[in-house]
Amino acid sequence: MIDKENNTKRAFTHRKIVVKGIPVHVVEAGSTLKPVVFFIHGWPTCWLEFKTVMTLLSNNYHVVAIDIPGVGDSEIPLQSYRKRNIAEYVHDVMDTLNLSDVTLVGCDVGGQVTYAFLKNYPSIVSRAVIMNVAIPGVEPWDTVKSNPYIWHFAFHSVPELPELLVTGNEQKYFSYFYDALAGKSKKMSEAQRKLYAEAYSRPSALKAGFDFYRCFTLDEKDNIQAKDDIVSVPILYLRGQDEHTNIETYMKGFRDNGLQNIESKVIESCGHFSAEEQPEKVTEAISEFIRNISNDI
Repeated sequence: MIDKENNTKRAFTHRKIVVKGIPVHVVEAGSTLKPVVFFIHGWPTCWLEFKTVMTLLSNNYHVVAIDIPGVGDSEIPLQSYRKRNIAEYVHDVMDTLNLSDVTLVGCDVGGQVTYAFLKNYPSIVSRAVIMNVAIPGVEPWDTVKSNPYIWHFAFHSVPELPELLVTGNEQKYFSYFYDALAGKSKKMSEAQRKLYAEAYSRPSALKAGFDFYRCFTLDEKDNIQAKDDIVSVPILYLRGQDEHTNIETYMKGFRDNGLQNIESKVIESCGHFSAEEQPEKVTEAISEFIRNISNDI
């Protein structure tokens, strides 16, 4: 399901990195001599969520993205989608590629993986960006998961039933979220929706996506246990303006859970799918964050 569209405009290289016997699809662009920006996608997307942002950043950075194991071109699923387990695979991909001066960027589930990575490997990356997500066990998690508007958290956690109802209707089902959670200014294209549906079209991939949610209870326990573990890495927390969240509540939760050096930014005219809806603004936010932190060192 590798996307070769516009390959003449930006040469992305694709390869598989084997981690613990699991081949992980890795996409790269830009000079390997540049600082690294490493992307982890959310649900229901794949690495293509960050394709435009990667293209925009690739003149100044070595950009890297993965398909989370089980999704897209990372065909073999994991036994557990506990976020700290996924973070181990991210760590080993970085280690195999011998990456340094890394800014780790995660959106949605990828943001939860980024949080787990920071708690388990607090000195590996230089910076991190967490986008468009609540973290299990971190304020305001209890409020988020009890919000009836976020009904899919509970539905996706039910064993087998989501797969039974969604199989064969992946694009229609995913499109509900693309429309409901996106901002008002820009909707995801039909071509992009089709590519994302293909990324979850295998039964094992569809199950992997729902297993992200089925592990929330374990993630919550992990994060509560790690509450007092200090993370001094500079972190940027991004939300879309049209997500209508009280970002200061999230910032308090992060700080209460040991993230000592975190700042926030709201992306204007944007909903949950920030990298898709406003790639230029997301690119500038990431670039500015990296420049500012680098200048402070």
